This record gives sequence, structure tokens and C-alpha cells, in this order.
Amino acid sequence: MFDIDIVLSKIKHKNKEFAEPAVTTISRKRTPFHVLISCLLSLRTKDQTTRAASERLFAIADNPEDMKKIPSQKLEKLIYPVGFYRRKAVTIQEICETLTKDYEGKVPDEIDELLKLNGVGRKTANLVVSLGYKKPGICVDVHVHRITNRWGYIKTKTPAETECALRKKLPAKYWLCINDLLVTYGQNICVPISPKCSLCPVNSYCKKAGVTRHR
Repeated sequence: MFDIDIVLSKIKHKNKEFAEPAVTTISRKRTPFHVLISCLLSLRTKDQTTRAASERLFAIADNPEDMKKIPSQKLEKLIYPVGFYRRKAVTIQEICETLTKDYEGKVPDEIDELLKLNGVGRKTANLVVSLGYKKPGICVDVHVHRITNRWGYIKTKTPAETECALRKKLPAKYWLCINDLLVTYGQNICVPISPKCSLCPVNSYCKKAGVTRHR
């Protein structure tokens, strides 16, 4: 029988061996704006690269008004080598322009409003709402989508479907932490290819759906 309370408790304990996601660390000390920008930087980028790029950028500008004034080439240099850094530099400046023009420099705290910002998808919007504002939201990235399906807890084909399914099934007390827990776990134990099942404390609960090889 799959017990989500036991599973997440064991994962939380195991995760103490690993570093938490960069965006989570940033959210503990900074504002929803920093969460938004660091999340954009993190897309298709390794965590240590995201952390370093965020620190460099925020040292120069930590609000939309100042950030939109950074020359494009300088902004690209500050965030390099995050994935698609040139495109992200353009997106960041467009978002900062929109925030100052339409939102008085404040990041929206509603998913529908966040989705109006260029380059912001549901993953980023949910992360800003949950980490930045501590409001109910389920951020589903590739790790959350993969692991919850691998467990057999849900059966979905896309992250969007996973978010919908989790909103119906996952207890509300785990909405804010599910992404943090499974991103860390997915980077270190329940990896995409050949997961480390021999080291997994919830191995006996997992159906290993889609797993063809494991360690």
C-alpha cells in the first residue's frame, strides 16, 4: 500500500544528505522577485550554475527598475553560462519592464497574472506563488512529474496533467514542499536513467513504472 505520509517523511530525512535547490535557498532570504528571476535562470541549467548566476546578478540589481537598466551585453555576461542565456537576458528585461509598467514593480501573487509575463509558465508561476508568497501551489517540474508517476501514485503524460492530478490527490499540507523534496531526490537518488533504487528508503513502496534499469 502506498502511504504518501511515510514516503515523503522518509524522503525528507534522506534529503538531509544533499544540498537543497538553489531557488529554495534564495527564497529563504529574498523576495518573490528574486524567486521569479532565479527560477527563470534555473530552467535547463544545473543548480550550481543557477546559484552563482543569481548571486552575480542580484549583486548588481535586486529590483525590476534597476535590472531593466542593465545593458543587454552586461546582463548576458552576468548570467552566463546558464542555459539559453541570451534568450533569458531578453526575457528578464521584458519582464522587468512589464513589472515596472503594469504592476508598480511588484511581482503578482496569483498564477493567472504571473502567466501573463513573457517566458513564465505554470512551473515558474507555481514556484513564485508557493516559495515567494507561501500561498497554495504545486510546482511540477520534470522531477515531480517523473517520480510521482514512477511511484504509481498518479498516471499522467505531461507536467500539466500531473499538476491537475496532484491538486486532486496530494494532501494540501504537502503542496508547498513537494517540489523541493522531489527536485532534491530526483537529482540525487531517483534520477531519470538507472535510478539508485538500492539506496532509496521508499524502494518497497515504488511500482517503478517505466523503469527498465536501476542500480
